Amino acid sequence: MELRVTERTETELSIEIGGEDHTFMNVLKGTLLEHEDIAAATYDVNPEQSGGQTEPILTIKTEPGVDPIDALEEGAGNIRDKTTAFRNAFEAAV
Repeated sequence: MELRVTERTETELSIEIGGEDHTFMNVLKGTLLEHEDIAAATYDVNPEQSGGQTEPILTIKTEPGVDPIDALEEGAGNIRDKTTAFRNAFEAAV
């Protein structure tokens, strides 16, 4: 996975996430939207045929005073926690 910041302000971050598709991006976006300090989270993927980017670009808008990088880090941590909990529950059920 390659990450490249395409735009950053005090309350907004756009980051290109190379090598990912809708599956991962939907999970990431959904987890970010659970965070109370995230005002908006979305992603865009333009097909190569349109002449646009081929990798998804995630855009996060936070409430004032919340660093979008910190919010993204927390969201990624939440995904890790959820997948660990799922793995543990699955292993206990088998």
